[in-house]
Amino acid sequence: MERTKLITTAEIATELGVSVSHAYKLVRQLNTELKTKGYITIAGKVSRAYYEEKFYGLREGA
Repeated sequence: MERTKLITTAEIATELGVSVSHAYKLVRQLNTELKTKGYITIAGKVSRAYYEEKFYGLREGA
């Protein structure tokens, strides 16, 4: 599977072992945080880099 810049709720649900509805709640929370920082968001998807930073503490180039 090709890694895209955005991660979907289905991918998050699989990766974290949670339900899709819980993954939607997580994506909404992350997108709200991004909106307050001035970023444009897409419902049901979130930046893969931001997701990995928030859940795994990973940063690009680290």
